Amino acid sequence: MKFTNHGGVFDVTSIKKEVKELELLSGAPDFWNDREQAESQMSKINRLKSIYEPWETLLQSIEDLKELYSIAVEEKEESYYEEIDDSIKSISAVYEKLTVMELMSEETDSCGAYVTIHSGAGGTEACDWANMLYRMYFRWIEKSGFSYNLIDLQDAEGGIKSVSFEVNGDFAYGMLKGETGIHRLVRISPFDSNARRHTSFASVYVSPVIDDSITVEIKPDDIRVDTYRASGAGGQHVNKTSSAVRLTHFESGIVVQCQNERSQLKNRELAMKVLKSRLYEYYKQIQDAKNAENSAEKREIGWGNQIRSYVFQPYRMVKDLRTRHETGNIQAVMDGELDPFIESYLRYNAGI
Repeated sequence: MKFTNHGGVFDVTSIKKEVKELELLSGAPDFWNDREQAESQMSKINRLKSIYEPWETLLQSIEDLKELYSIAVEEKEESYYEEIDDSIKSISAVYEKLTVMELMSEETDSCGAYVTIHSGAGGTEACDWANMLYRMYFRWIEKSGFSYNLIDLQDAEGGIKSVSFEVNGDFAYGMLKGETGIHRLVRISPFDSNARRHTSFASVYVSPVIDDSITVEIKPDDIRVDTYRASGAGGQHVNKTSSAVRLTHFESGIVVQCQNERSQLKNRELAMKVLKSRLYEYYKQIQDAKNAENSAEKREIGWGNQIRSYVFQPYRMVKDLRTRHETGNIQAVMDGELDPFIESYLRYNAGI
């Protein structure tokens, strides 16, 4: 059996064979001795199964529907028609979702994701806007059934200066990669006593959580390591040791910070994972001549570079400036209803 997608053809027979081999290895007595490796392998099994199992379930649903339709026609039983209509709608919805998933065929699309949000032009307004985006993505993560780990949070007056977090779940990166870019907000400022309209900017950068199968070499001389005291809530929660870590990569200019773990060693390990992820995307963009000059990592967080506009006043609309997808239900978007924007970007990216 083979399933065709826009990125190629999945040979389900060979994928099932690989799954069977991996499942046999997972049954070995010493399999869980290396827990990290074991969890990585189990995750791979689930990812491979996710390629074909939903389609097989859909095909079975279609067969069941055909059988129900035949019975309805044979028995001339109109009471079945409502159930048939509901099944058609359900199958259509599942099909649409699976076809979108098929658009994610790049090497890292099935990985988890690191997301970083920076406030940009707009001062206090921008810090509040960065915080609003942080909440928006957190709500989307909850709705999508993914899990979340905070890596670094830099507070600022009125909101946050920057935040980095990890999204755990299959295809998290594939779904979120289109969020990379500058996000623009237009609204009546709650911080302006004259109730004037303000424009604020924040940048979002998404990179994949890469595993050991993808090698990114970082030499000690390529980076500067700084340690500092992690910020806390005050009182007994103030960090009295320099456990927070900041890594600066000289060639790319990429800076990664981590302060969420209690120990400096753990913060450094996590920061290094995030740096490898960011560098993977950085070098990938360089290899792509079309994207090299417009790398999202190098764009100014301000006018002219935005990918999406969120307008609260004088009208209400969220519009993606690449795909032209838009909605007037801005509250739903801010509450995490991002799937229509994600799906339209995946189709746009695939040239559909």
